[in-house]
Amino acid sequence: MAGQTQSGSPDPRIAALAAGAAGVWLWSVADGRLYGDIRFADLYGLPPEVVSTGVPTDAFFASIHPDDRMRIRIAVAGLMHGADVFAKTFRVTSTAGDTRSVSARGQTERDADHRVQTFSGVLTDISDQKRLEERLRVAQSAGGVGTFEYVSGYGTVEVSEQFCRLLGLAPTDAVALRAVNATVVPGSPALIGGPEESAESGMDYRECQIIRPDTGEARWIARRGERSKDGPGGADRLIGAIHDITAFKTVEARLREMTATLEERVAERTRERDRVWNNSRDLLVIIGPDGDFRAVSPAWTRLLGYEAEDVIGRGYRALLHPDDLARSDEARAAALAGENLSSFENRYLQKDGGVRWITWNTFAEDGVVYAYGRDVTEEKARTEALAYAEEKLRQAQKMEAVGQLTGGLAHDFNNMLTGIIGGLEIIRSRIAAGRISEIDRFMDGAVHSAQRAAGLTHRLLAFSRQQPLDPKPVDVGGLAHSMADLLTRTLGEQVHLTVRVADDLWPAVSDVNQLESALLNLAINARDAMPDGGELTIEAANVVLDAAHVAAHPEATPGEHVVISVADTGSGMPAAVVAKAFDPFFTTKPIGQGTGLGLSMIYGFVRQIGGHAAIESVEGQGTTIRMYLPRALASFDHTREAAPAVRPGQGETVLVVEDEESVQALIVELLEELSYAPLRAGDSDAALAHLRSSRVIDLMITDVGLPGLNGRQLAEMARRQRPGLPVLFVTGYAANATSRASFLEPGMDMISKPFAMADLAAKIGEMVAQDATVPEG
Repeated sequence: MAGQTQSGSPDPRIAALAAGAAGVWLWSVADGRLYGDIRFADLYGLPPEVVSTGVPTDAFFASIHPDDRMRIRIAVAGLMHGADVFAKTFRVTSTAGDTRSVSARGQTERDADHRVQTFSGVLTDISDQKRLEERLRVAQSAGGVGTFEYVSGYGTVEVSEQFCRLLGLAPTDAVALRAVNATVVPGSPALIGGPEESAESGMDYRECQIIRPDTGEARWIARRGERSKDGPGGADRLIGAIHDITAFKTVEARLREMTATLEERVAERTRERDRVWNNSRDLLVIIGPDGDFRAVSPAWTRLLGYEAEDVIGRGYRALLHPDDLARSDEARAAALAGENLSSFENRYLQKDGGVRWITWNTFAEDGVVYAYGRDVTEEKARTEALAYAEEKLRQAQKMEAVGQLTGGLAHDFNNMLTGIIGGLEIIRSRIAAGRISEIDRFMDGAVHSAQRAAGLTHRLLAFSRQQPLDPKPVDVGGLAHSMADLLTRTLGEQVHLTVRVADDLWPAVSDVNQLESALLNLAINARDAMPDGGELTIEAANVVLDAAHVAAHPEATPGEHVVISVADTGSGMPAAVVAKAFDPFFTTKPIGQGTGLGLSMIYGFVRQIGGHAAIESVEGQGTTIRMYLPRALASFDHTREAAPAVRPGQGETVLVVEDEESVQALIVELLEELSYAPLRAGDSDAALAHLRSSRVIDLMITDVGLPGLNGRQLAEMARRQRPGLPVLFVTGYAANATSRASFLEPGMDMISKPFAMADLAAKIGEMVAQDATVPEG
């Protein structure tokens, strides 16, 4: 072993070194053992008998203060790689917690190959020297007036005579911190120590007013000091110095009195400026000639999320929206040229990634731009929302105006159509009976033209959402599948039709006839968009419309719906065409080949039923039109209505209320042929005269759109006179008769103009047969 002789006695080199040194060590590098004498063991806090026989070399570093350990390891590593002398001061901590400052000096012995064999040296305790140096340093930095050194537990190491004189304390009293701090004016912090000071926070500069116990005189004392935990057992040690600053404080007070008025004026103006700067909701900014921010107000933090230090020193372009860089550079150049900008707008990026619109007002001086900016993001959003709402309102008003126009036209047009179609059917029945003297004014082509006009009228009414509907739960999937054959024949061989229906599809609220017509129209439109053939897909699925969908489609209502999608792979539509597709009379077809009512009719029907329609189209890729129908709460009826049967009358009395003479004459003629007894009335007054009479009336047939009282009001008055009177409404157009469920009461029914005379005859027979409460008369 390098540190012992073969007999096991300590290496004689240690004994030789120990003869004239405070503590000695020898580190045998070859076997990794450290040997030391009693003083070395005491400084390191190790058992002497263990150190004398050798300990692992890590023990050399284990007791070194953590703040010094890495520095000493580096120094030792340098010694092992070429340095010859080791001379360092550091702190060691004993197992009892005491911290001592030591000075170590050592050197290495190397073999013929310059490899380190041993590292030996001496260790000297320099703790007292260090404390004295600290006291001198603190005293010098504080003016060196009166010095002190205390440890926790109110014990004292040393206080100077000047320290006692400044405080007016006897040396025997100054040994206790309690007595020292008792001189401080009540309510002031302690002169030395106190709960507000800790080993972590240290001892800062402090000014205290004291009352000297010996004279009762008030004095000002300034203190500087340091605090550490290197006292005995790790206790706090406080060292420092005090000096009298009473003269300085007196002069300071006089100067404060002399300048109080001036300072107050300056302070008030500063407060006013700061109030504007700090509390302004606008962005206040100063931009230097280099384009960097020199100062920004707190509003930048509130509005954009940047702290002042995030902004100051950066160029204004760093926070701008990239699309506004060029415009903003031009605006700054204009401001520097002397133009005061007003209401210049650009976009700034928020720290969280958002964007805010700011409108600026500026002025410039000596290359510096002073500006204030107001956040107008919400205002611009409101303006855009208002513009959007106004556009929607104009669109709604336009649609409503066209609806009113087409509704009025439809009323008169349907009256004429009823006369034409009904007259033709009567003529056919006369021919069949051999009565041909009255057919000169009629032709078969008139029937065809009248039916086409009737179809146009239905489209007008559908667009205006004024057509009478019979909303009920509908099996949308079954309806789509049942139309597949018809649609396939209509589309032709070049178009492949696919119908997909979701499992457990909800029933939807709709009018079966109108829904069939809408699907047929959409299929024909799709076929025309695919002249070279393609794919047509009809899908039905359940969907729940949320707030996001409603926000994107203001006409929609949230909740459960059934959506029917009709998608083609045709030519598609550009955005400008999509925006107008639901407009009345809009069509891309040549003149004479389309009325422009197809999509608007579908739009009107779906809106009238309580749903909404939407278009998605990409030019060259196809079009998808979706109809959103409200979910029906009741289940649908799987039975199909049987064809109406005509029931001859048995002399029952039927009151006919119709202001159009030709239509009235046709209905009366039909009633007479069916063996009913008709009563005529051209308006509500004539009808009420019949109703108030004693004559039995089995059924009242009335137009809804009458002059004066309308047909619904007349029915209410009629039922007051004759409770339970069956009423059949005939309507070509009536705004309040668009829904059978809301318009009709028990014992009431409705038929729309133009109608087939056979349908009218069947409806009359059905209602008379159901009226079992009317007595014979």
